[in-house]
Amino acid sequence: MKSNVGGIDRILRIVLGLALIAMTLAGFIGVWGWIGVVPLLTGAIGFCPLYPLIGFSSCPVKR
Repeated sequence: MKSNVGGIDRILRIVLGLALIAMTLAGFIGVWGWIGVVPLLTGAIGFCPLYPLIGFSSCPVKR
């Protein structure tokens, strides 16, 4: 798997994922908050399976 998620994108995904999971555990939102696992994992591994389908990459070009 080639990395296709850049630095700021990764940070935002991880923060969003953790926030959704935390709100679910705190009882602020329902079970749909567990969807936060998806951005958390894609940010952690640096690969988004949707990006190749739409031909996008937020990762900087390596020379």
